Amino acid sequence: MRTFRFSTDAYPEHERIAAWRDLFGRALLNVDIDPQSKEDFHAEATVFRAPTLGLLRASTSPLVQGNRRRSLITNDDVTFSWLLSGRWSMSKFGRSVDLGPRDGVLSSNGEIGGAVFHEDCRYVSFRLPRATLAPLLSDPSALFVRRVPAANPALHLLQRYAELGQEDFLSASPALLAAFTRHVCDLMALALGATRDAAELARGRGLPAARLRAMQDDVRRSAHDPALSVHAIAARHGVSERYVQRVFETSGSTFTQYVTEQRLEIVYKTLRHATSAKEPISAIAYDCGFSDVSHFNRLFRQRYGCTPSEVRENSTAR
Repeated sequence: MRTFRFSTDAYPEHERIAAWRDLFGRALLNVDIDPQSKEDFHAEATVFRAPTLGLLRASTSPLVQGNRRRSLITNDDVTFSWLLSGRWSMSKFGRSVDLGPRDGVLSSNGEIGGAVFHEDCRYVSFRLPRATLAPLLSDPSALFVRRVPAANPALHLLQRYAELGQEDFLSASPALLAAFTRHVCDLMALALGATRDAAELARGRGLPAARLRAMQDDVRRSAHDPALSVHAIAARHGVSERYVQRVFETSGSTFTQYVTEQRLEIVYKTLRHATSAKEPISAIAYDCGFSDVSHFNRLFRQRYGCTPSEVRENSTAR
């Protein structure tokens, strides 16, 4: 895994455009970059590269970028991108498409063309070998430079998975990186138009992985709510209660166990914080979603090997 970070803030204003064009555009992406204005230009990016997948997160002032010279085309990789904010358009293969926030688009790095960022934009791109994605798609050539609407369910899951699963991508573990790559490809294929076999595979692999991530994040954010339940999570994510239970079980933890673990962790961190020293432990437990203090005390001791009071005492004694 290699990581590159670049910001025009590191350069004097009169050098920013040249630095962004040469160091980011040509050295990293093999594209030409032409800002629409030389005044107040700002851009920054973080690029993560692995052998089978690349991830780019960037923001930029309005500009035009792309492969307008054959000399810049060095591979036939494909890129799947979406904006987090702003407006942009893309032209390749004799096609043009206008895109808004969260719309997705697939492009080929092996063809002449480019993109126009019409205003300040933030965007995300995945880059991977064409041979990795093409076998999963019904008609790859017909899918380039076509708008994938933000409302597309698989695209929405891909965007959420990219946000929540980034630590897997950045992990030093080859197994986690391989799993993350497979799941991303599965979700891209579903969003674009997967073959029957690829769609079936994705529904049993990438789709549940992305949903699990989203539901785990939901639980972490709402663990303090006493009303949190498998029914509430299923309703919020548009799946059945049994589906929620099954997906959590495949991760090695039941839904109830995961909720309990998150609540215990919140209590533990709260007890170690000096600002909670005068607050009754029972009140902290209630605020973190536990309705039975005796049951909470048993679970806490099983998890941490000591009582809540001992955790507080050890923290205040330091």
